[in-house]
Amino acid sequence: MKQIKILSLFLIVIISGCSQVNKAADFITNPTAKEKYKRDFKVSDELFSIWENSVEIAFQDSVSVNLPYAETGKFFPRNFSVYSYEIELQPGEVFNVEVETDSIRQLVFIELFQKTSDSINLFEKVKSSDFQNKNLSFEADKKATYKLVIQPEIEAYTAFTFKMEKNPAYLFPVASGVNASVQSYWGDNRDGGARSHEGIDMFAKRGTPVVAATNGSIGYTGEKGLGGKQVWLRDRKRNQSLYYAHLDSIANVSGNVKRGDTLGFVGNTGNARTTPPHLHFGIYKSYRGAINPLHFVYQTNVLETEPEKLDSIPHKLIVQNSKANLRNKPTISNSKILSTSESQDTLQFLGKTNEWFHVRNPENKASFIHQNLVTPIAP
Repeated sequence: MKQIKILSLFLIVIISGCSQVNKAADFITNPTAKEKYKRDFKVSDELFSIWENSVEIAFQDSVSVNLPYAETGKFFPRNFSVYSYEIELQPGEVFNVEVETDSIRQLVFIELFQKTSDSINLFEKVKSSDFQNKNLSFEADKKATYKLVIQPEIEAYTAFTFKMEKNPAYLFPVASGVNASVQSYWGDNRDGGARSHEGIDMFAKRGTPVVAATNGSIGYTGEKGLGGKQVWLRDRKRNQSLYYAHLDSIANVSGNVKRGDTLGFVGNTGNARTTPPHLHFGIYKSYRGAINPLHFVYQTNVLETEPEKLDSIPHKLIVQNSKANLRNKPTISNSKILSTSESQDTLQFLGKTNEWFHVRNPENKASFIHQNLVTPIAP
């Protein structure tokens, strides 16, 4: 097999010419974005080693953010800055991060790690951005803590904006529905506690259209059992089936359908005859049974305004108060104090989000400090 790959590479080089050697090699060896960076930009072994090892600092940081989140700042050459953030994701949530820079030629590397129960290898990489791309999208398939690591190239010298959001993987299955439409949740007692609710109920007026939450194929339409008039939609991408129950009527659908297509209309058939009209929505994973569908459809907040652009970028910050708390989140509520700085202590500037500076203290630990506690110092 190895000989075949080598021969294939040789033939590609002959046909395409020397300028295509790297592309031909990449086709076979599939190097990482960082390996391409070292090769294509001729980074010295010494510099690359310092730059690559600086990522280890990120795994020692414990700052976390709530989504959506935005931060602005500036990359400085040979500063070896690494930005890391812990975020919480649920199954069915899609995490998106984008890095905007003043210079489109600057390289930025984005990696996402999942926290494990392994005491030695605390984090496992689950996704990384493609070479020369400044964005990453990841759909969580389990509830976990994730660590996002953003690292600019060694010689990067440009202002930046980080934007992070999470969105549901599916379209809300009731037309014009909102989160408040959900009034009965996964795990609620049913039949006096004899069974638990394997889905969520979305209340709406009788006859409100029920739509395909994703592209898929119709597995079953008809009327039977507790669900009354129902539609089953197969999502092959995620290897699971979507269950729409208690419909007033079923649309004329079969075969493949697209996200947003009407499947039926809200009602209260089956064992829901004594309740107001609503859609029972469930998800059944192949070989695992029912799973909580809430975060697949729950609509999340988005960045409504552009992050503040800094008039001037400080290189460091000087603590002005006699005592200043450095926190793990850019907020006083629901945050932990990681350390305390004293008057005239110097902090390294990383970025700014609203009224909070993202900094590193003299021990090289990342944290957040409120802008009223420090004085910015220009480079």
